[in-house]
Amino acid sequence: MSVRAFSRRACIQMLSGCAFAYAFQKPQDTPAPKDWVCPMDPDYRSSKPGVCPRCGMTLVLRIPERIEYPLEVSQQPESLNPGDTVTLTFRVLHPSTGETVTRFELVHEKLMHLFLVSENLEFFAHVHPILQSNGTFTLNVRLPYGGMYRMLADYYPSGSVPQLAVNTLFVSGASDHPKIVPSLAPCPSENLTASLRLDPAEPIAGLETKLFFTLDPAAGLEPYLGAWGHMLVVSSDLIDLLHLHPFLANGGSIQFNIIFPRSGIYRIWTQFQRQSVVNTVVFTVPVKSL
Repeated sequence: MSVRAFSRRACIQMLSGCAFAYAFQKPQDTPAPKDWVCPMDPDYRSSKPGVCPRCGMTLVLRIPERIEYPLEVSQQPESLNPGDTVTLTFRVLHPSTGETVTRFELVHEKLMHLFLVSENLEFFAHVHPILQSNGTFTLNVRLPYGGMYRMLADYYPSGSVPQLAVNTLFVSGASDHPKIVPSLAPCPSENLTASLRLDPAEPIAGLETKLFFTLDPAAGLEPYLGAWGHMLVVSSDLIDLLHLHPFLANGGSIQFNIIFPRSGIYRIWTQFQRQSVVNTVVFTVPVKSL
């Protein structure tokens, strides 16, 4: 065999061996795209960091398991009369140890949001308890009516997910039964008027309803606490309390999406900010069963 033939055969064998080795080489792993998720609206996802366009929350790479962090509420004085100012103390408890949680993340520019509604649905407050050095939150608030008050607290323990907790307190004296009837007429507030359109026009419990707000004037609208609006929806019997943020916002047109849990009548408070002034508008919506 000639040297040339041998060299040719050796080269072919060497190349074949390289091709065989390449064919069975473990492919390099391609990094999977990162999945950024909103901790408050987990159905919103993104391939890059940022903020949720619905609620303004900072996106996170991984949402921890949704475990409830109980909220313990105490009051001073213990016995309340209409018109009294009460000091409320809120203590968030760790679900495993029962110890007071002391570290929290911001939720719409605040460490805790509290919605407070009277039994007759005439009193509404959206306030922000203050974090103390021992990890508790405190708030002073005047309660004008007798009867039951419902509270919805919104907070975000570090290492967990945003939490919603409902509590009840009582003021001595009877409360008038809520006298609410459907009301969808345009609602004027501090420096704007809000009109509301529903789709469908007659909401059905258990199915999605779109709420389209038109704000006039639209000039000067601003985000309020990190979102283009904040909404509290309360059933007339105060059993259901829902806290929502806009699904879409385009100038003076702002859309919320909601699924009413039951048939009945719901009072809806919605807050918008214009020229540094917070406007609270109120509508009363009937919901029918399927």
